[in-house]
Amino acid sequence: MNCGLVRAEVDLDAVAANTRNLARLVRPARLFAVVKADGYGLGAVPVARVALASGASGLCVARPEEGLALRAAGISAPILILGPTVPVLADQVVRAGLTPTVCEPGAAAALARAAEAQSRPLPVHVKIDTGLHRYGILPSEAPAFLNHLAQYSRLRVEGLWTHLATADEADRTFAYEQLARFNEVTAALPAVALRHAANTAAAVDLPEFRLDLVRAGIGIYGYYPSRHVGRTVALRPALTLKSRVIRVHEVGPGETVGYGRTWVARRSSRIALVAGGYGDGYPRQLSNRGVVLIRGRRCPVVGRVSMDLLTADVTHLPEVAVGDEVVLVGRQGDEEVTLDELAELAETIPYELLTRLTPRVPRIYVGSQSVPEADLPEGTEKDLR
Repeated sequence: MNCGLVRAEVDLDAVAANTRNLARLVRPARLFAVVKADGYGLGAVPVARVALASGASGLCVARPEEGLALRAAGISAPILILGPTVPVLADQVVRAGLTPTVCEPGAAAALARAAEAQSRPLPVHVKIDTGLHRYGILPSEAPAFLNHLAQYSRLRVEGLWTHLATADEADRTFAYEQLARFNEVTAALPAVALRHAANTAAAVDLPEFRLDLVRAGIGIYGYYPSRHVGRTVALRPALTLKSRVIRVHEVGPGETVGYGRTWVARRSSRIALVAGGYGDGYPRQLSNRGVVLIRGRRCPVVGRVSMDLLTADVTHLPEVAVGDEVVLVGRQGDEEVTLDELAELAETIPYELLTRLTPRVPRIYVGSQSVPEADLPEGTEKDLR
């Protein structure tokens, strides 16, 4: 058992509720849960199982290896690979029954050869680059590329999709331009079973973007993509990040705390040393800016966040003692430190804070959802309270 002082509690009941709420919102479109980057840092396999049991029709991953890991865990639902499939992995992708996104002739040929060798049909999706200018084919290239794919009898174009650049911004003008381009090009192509463009932001705020399928990522985990996205669907954060006070000591006026001596005590102060630092995924950018909860009260982070430790000013809480619980992200009593708040202080986004949690932080699964022992990576626990 991992007895680390820093622990990430993952509320699978929250994942279930978020999935149900989003699935209800987007019907009759299907909902695919995005579990790339190890389920946004919270555990792809447990999150995938709960999402599928709560209304998701399938899953999305970024890379073939992520899909293969889900199959190895016994998950049989449709799994769409959003990123490229390198030819060397084509045989494994076909054998595992994954659905690749195909945008290059070389990958298409490799997948077709693998499908032919295994005598298996292979559904594929084609991504249309409508303006994000990352992975995908240009609208003008789409007819010729689909004609190229038609030569492979084992490949079946199941879906066409695009990804939005500004769905979570205040100004959605460009998102509407992207949808218009997507609709124009797909109308001129052979009909497919699934057309999809919506991420969480579009799923919540832009009903006309839902089409046949919605790819919900950050919302599954209980977070809104940005402050510009309406709070019209109930989402419950799945993560609580906890630690402990490991020392309490006094510093006098003029004394400094931490590397670089960046915080100077203006009065006699009580300082709590807290386990947790950037080696656990707590951002160094929160030095002298962050806030933690101890005994249900907000306490400012003072001094630099180091690899393993951070320090908080608890002068206003004379009862704080070694062993007290510290909440780095989440709720304690009537107070809450939200991921959005910390992301803004760290000048980043909640997505990054979730995915930067490091392997040494055990994920503790809480709630009523069943988690098979085989789904738990080494150092992970379940606490189904």
